[in-house]
Amino acid sequence: MRIHAIQTGTVAVKERQVQGKGRGGIAVLNTLLDRHWTQSLPIYAWVIEHPEGIIVVDTGETAQASTPGYFPRWHPYYRLGVKAWVTPDQEIGPRMQALGIPANEVRWVVMTHLHTDHAGGLHHFPQAEILVSRKEYEAACGFMGKLRGYLPHRWPAWFAPRLIDFADGPVGPFPTSDSLTQAGDVHLVPTPGHSAGHLSVIVEDGGLSFFLAGDTSYTQELMRHQVIDGVTRDWRAARSTLARTLQYVKDVPTVYLPSHDPESARRLLQRQVAASVGTPS
Repeated sequence: MRIHAIQTGTVAVKERQVQGKGRGGIAVLNTLLDRHWTQSLPIYAWVIEHPEGIIVVDTGETAQASTPGYFPRWHPYYRLGVKAWVTPDQEIGPRMQALGIPANEVRWVVMTHLHTDHAGGLHHFPQAEILVSRKEYEAACGFMGKLRGYLPHRWPAWFAPRLIDFADGPVGPFPTSDSLTQAGDVHLVPTPGHSAGHLSVIVEDGGLSFFLAGDTSYTQELMRHQVIDGVTRDWRAARSTLARTLQYVKDVPTVYLPSHDPESARRLLQRQVAASVGTPS
């Protein structure tokens, strides 16, 4: 088995989006009012060459995200001022082709969640089975989905994902899961907080776990120190998710891979296990 980090451009967000201040609506308001920006952060997707078929986790951003009008003026991303820099050749399809992995050979696409910087490349995978948690899909659909920060009108017309209810047993401290492979080495676990139905993917290989974390946290350090981001509306769910994630990396040798951590690709290459020194705050 081999896991590839695919960088689909970069994004800059408010500093308070990465490291929130306050809870719930207060944290969101503090993020909106923040005038300080992060450095350019990577937008990672992941490709797993698995014996049962190629698995893609998230699809990165589309080059269209930087064009005028992509975000409506009333959209939360417009008001937050999210800045994405993606060229057409940086989209996930061309990046995979450069690795010799055609997008049309992908068996499964697993979405950690449906924010545009994770779902912008969906159009590259019309032949794959796409998996999304039921709670995430329901939260993202329709007009209310737009108000929550999603762009359902940008999804491909053929988009009809398989909805995941996490009907399988526990994986470590996560009380439910969905086992994707017959080998039982790829698990989807619920990690709500950043979004209502956020999930993460745990890949077991060579005595290690690879925790494809999406936006469970923006960096490994923030996970270790249990820092909740500034766009989380369900503070309690996020706190519980971070506690379970920290417990997992303490119990199991784990390479922790958030989507916007500048160190994720290096940790993957070096198979660097997460340090388990953080304690919940």
